[in-house]
Amino acid sequence: MTNTPETGTDPTAAVTRPKVSAWNIANVVTVIRLAMVPFFTVCLFLPDSGWRITALVVFLVASLTDLLDGELARRYGLVTDFGKIADPLADKALIGAALISLSALDELPWWVTAVILGRELGVTLLRFAVIRHGVIPASYGGKVKTVLQIAAIVCYMWLGVPEPIRWTVMGAATIVTVGTGLDYVIRAVRLRQVANRARAQ
Repeated sequence: MTNTPETGTDPTAAVTRPKVSAWNIANVVTVIRLAMVPFFTVCLFLPDSGWRITALVVFLVASLTDLLDGELARRYGLVTDFGKIADPLADKALIGAALISLSALDELPWWVTAVILGRELGVTLLRFAVIRHGVIPASYGGKVKTVLQIAAIVCYMWLGVPEPIRWTVMGAATIVTVGTGLDYVIRAVRLRQVANRARAQ
């Protein structure tokens, strides 16, 4: 964060704003979520039903940390570029591990996993492709997409959920996933256009 003059005061006087460290509590929670992914995956593949429940609990706790780190970052002014990149990456790692595992267990068609992960990979590459122009933060639609994906995965992990409900929730998650992916493409193009115009001036 750069120092800028305070509005309404002597323009020669600059207000020094403290720089937010990338290693703050919000980002630590994000890193913890990443660390939970391999443990969740191992639990899901273990045959005993007790491990299945453990995997579900770990998945839900990891998903809730997404709300926690975002709230901490906003409430205490801990928003950083690292967090803007690491937070969605942690979400993608958790969701990706769950989808791939469910497909490997023959509980979810591979084409669904391919569509969702193809979108997630595309958006991630797009973020890095335009990062020199600026960071594209997660949108409201992206948050809705994540909630729907989590709900759909829980439906598949929770034994006994009727198949029509599973497919309905997963179908909604897939549609919103693709739709928000197109939105990111539009935002990236606009960001690049704005950056190019700024350089031209």
